[in-house]
Amino acid sequence: MLLRDIAHSRAGDKGDISNISVIAHDPKDYRLLEEHVTAERVKAHFAGIVEGEVQRFTLPALGALNFVLHHALDGGVTRSLALDAHGKTLSSAILSLDIPGPDAAR
Repeated sequence: MLLRDIAHSRAGDKGDISNISVIAHDPKDYRLLEEHVTAERVKAHFAGIVEGEVQRFTLPALGALNFVLHHALDGGVTRSLALDAHGKTLSSAILSLDIPGPDAAR
């Protein structure tokens, strides 16, 4: 299933760093997010876009994960020649990450 089936996202950017939050629509799905949406998977999902480290912070009380993507904006919004590789675009792109559904065999 796609991440967008169980979550939505918010994002922002400062300089060359993008900050993306992934928030479960339903708190019962937070465990799926925590298990399958790792920093490594997010970095692989954004291969060729995110050149630096990806950090993940868990926010279980909010049913959310927060990712800080370093060197993600080709030098920063005002320096980039990319058409629209800003944080809000990345927040939409993360929702196309494919994760196992709740009924997947483990």
